[in-house]
Amino acid sequence: MVSKRSRAGLVRSKHRSQKHFRVLVVDDSEMIRTYLANLLELKGYGVDTAEDGRRALALLEGGASPDVVILDVMMPGLDGLETLRRVREFDEETPVVMLSVVGKASTIVEAMTLGAADFLNKPLEEDELERTLERVLEKKIQERELEHESITPYREGVVWASPPMQRIHELLVQVSDTDVTVLIGGESGVGKEIVARTAHEISSRSNRAFVKVNCAALPEDLLESELFGYEKGAFTGAAHRKQGKFELANRGTIFLDEIGEMSASLQGKLLQVLQDGEFTRLGGNADIRVDVRVICATNRKLEDMVREGTFREDLFFRLNVVNIPIPPLRERKEEIPRLVETFLRRYPAHYRKPIPRLSDRLLHSFERYAFPGNVRELENMIKRIVVLGSEEPILADIRREERVTERSCSALRDLIDDVEARAGELPLREVGRLVAQEAERETIGRALEQTNWNRKQAARMLGVSYKTLLQKIRGCGLEPH
Repeated sequence: MVSKRSRAGLVRSKHRSQKHFRVLVVDDSEMIRTYLANLLELKGYGVDTAEDGRRALALLEGGASPDVVILDVMMPGLDGLETLRRVREFDEETPVVMLSVVGKASTIVEAMTLGAADFLNKPLEEDELERTLERVLEKKIQERELEHESITPYREGVVWASPPMQRIHELLVQVSDTDVTVLIGGESGVGKEIVARTAHEISSRSNRAFVKVNCAALPEDLLESELFGYEKGAFTGAAHRKQGKFELANRGTIFLDEIGEMSASLQGKLLQVLQDGEFTRLGGNADIRVDVRVICATNRKLEDMVREGTFREDLFFRLNVVNIPIPPLRERKEEIPRLVETFLRRYPAHYRKPIPRLSDRLLHSFERYAFPGNVRELENMIKRIVVLGSEEPILADIRREERVTERSCSALRDLIDDVEARAGELPLREVGRLVAQEAERETIGRALEQTNWNRKQAARMLGVSYKTLLQKIRGCGLEPH
């Protein structure tokens, strides 16, 4: 039995912890968005708003990480149910509370089937909304505690198990008391965000905010408003002033992921922040000063982009003060057993499943496998084994990938044999083009197969823009099976 004093302490603890939670309010009514934003901010929540489903999806794909989404059912364009369906395609865990003027039974059932956490009717009762959010966040607190127990050793120990990563950690310690910009490179899934967070956590700014922005997931206009904020009336739907990510990261760290995807105009504005420590919100005139450490990451070769004229040389030199290239997992295979052990501690607790026993056959397969998706791919493999309760689908995927690799090597060997047979007939430049084209075709095909032909994910994996990938798919004549 909980005493009155204990219950009061629990309530105070909830209210104190609310400042650590963010709510995304999605409603086409400006009045309702403003009302909910003001109400929730008064109660200590951080609030983001979106006027429609398209904007909400762009924010989520761009790195916004709300703890709860409040989503209106009836909206023009993408309605609430379709928005919920698309959210669940790439985020299965963030709780979504649906709002509707008319709570039709069929709509409620469909929303719950799609994964909604709750369904509330308009007009909202303040107490009912607060109780719903407290209930949803109670679960989030438990999940965060479980994740913290397993993520901490992952960040501090497991990921630094190999000599290359130990050298990276030593470099981070060397620059921990400075505010120099850091540029992290490496393939998709190697752990660039882990390195960025570690750089923040061991720095003198560790008690301040760490704010992440994915530059590849937002169109230019939305990315600018996310980074630098906007004034009320700056554009249609700007119902009130909104702080940008740079303001939220003041005296802390901002992590700009996929920096190579930033447009030329935004590169100029970012350069201004790095040089002068100030910027203006969209629709505003006042200069806003910030003290922010900038850490960037990319899986593209910025040096090549500078030569091609797609990335500013002056910005590159500003960002590239400390350069940290992260090797792929296939070059750090001594980490795999400890990573597997860590993920086996994390996900059974997270999904409330029994800890699976992995066979020697699977572990030997991990030793041979190249892990093109790096640490993220290994993590997803363990997650699937925990959820499905079987390792057979993973073994089948690895065997299939090995066959694809062998076919790719065979095709390249055949092409090289053909070129050698025609020696003297083809110009040297044409020889290089044919071999490179075949290698590129095989690489793109493999990425598409791994992502089940999700072109956006494949583009991120390959380190190219979505538009470039579509052009290359057409040029290579690739089609889904």
